[in-house]
Amino acid sequence: MTWTWFHRLGSPPHIYRLATRLTPWFAWPAALIIVAALYGGLVLAPPDYQQGDGFRMVYVHAPCAWMSLMVYTTLAVASAVGLIWRMKVAYAVAASCAPIGASFTAAALMTGMLFGRPMWGTYWAWDPQLTFELVLLFIYLGYMGLRSSFDDPQRADRASSMLAVVGFIDVPIIHFSTTWWNSLHQAPSVLRFGKPTIALPMLIPLLMMLLGFTLYFVAILLVRLRGEILRRERSASWLREAIVS
Repeated sequence: MTWTWFHRLGSPPHIYRLATRLTPWFAWPAALIIVAALYGGLVLAPPDYQQGDGFRMVYVHAPCAWMSLMVYTTLAVASAVGLIWRMKVAYAVAASCAPIGASFTAAALMTGMLFGRPMWGTYWAWDPQLTFELVLLFIYLGYMGLRSSFDDPQRADRASSMLAVVGFIDVPIIHFSTTWWNSLHQAPSVLRFGKPTIALPMLIPLLMMLLGFTLYFVAILLVRLRGEILRRERSASWLREAIVS
């Protein structure tokens, strides 16, 4: 029974129909939660006792940084599944993740630079976490560039997936960089062992924003996955039948 369910996940027609049905169930909650979180973080949360209102950039910067790692983890896992079980849908998921993850990573870097100017006195410092986040952006871009350099989709899938799996080493480096090296970034205050050190009125909107961004990622992934399946299966009989029906 378990393997039947697993193999259904490898069926492009099944995943296409499932993605169509599920997209609104992620998109609308994502929009509502993000709006509520922005109001809570930008209006209701009190100013930080040291950083004042400038800390509010964290409500965009931190979720973007978290999502850059989450999306890459999804990309790497899907790539590994594709390499091991030769699942076309897994390759399609990985290909769909890359532009989303690159966008989150670029947003994390840009908001980090805007936050760094008033807090650190400079837009950019070769801080370990910043540096490896930039490396992650290059890996995303390299993945997409490698895919587009092959005319054969199967070769593109295999080559880019191997890069994705190898590149995953950057994810734990980014996550633990503030504890491994001297860093301008503060140590983890939310995703840490023990009780979070951030005050509850500030923490709740931040967690809501992370949830909203996660739901948004899933919704956009489903939309892009449908497009990727259409591109890959454009000559398949099931697609012609679905269009006619």
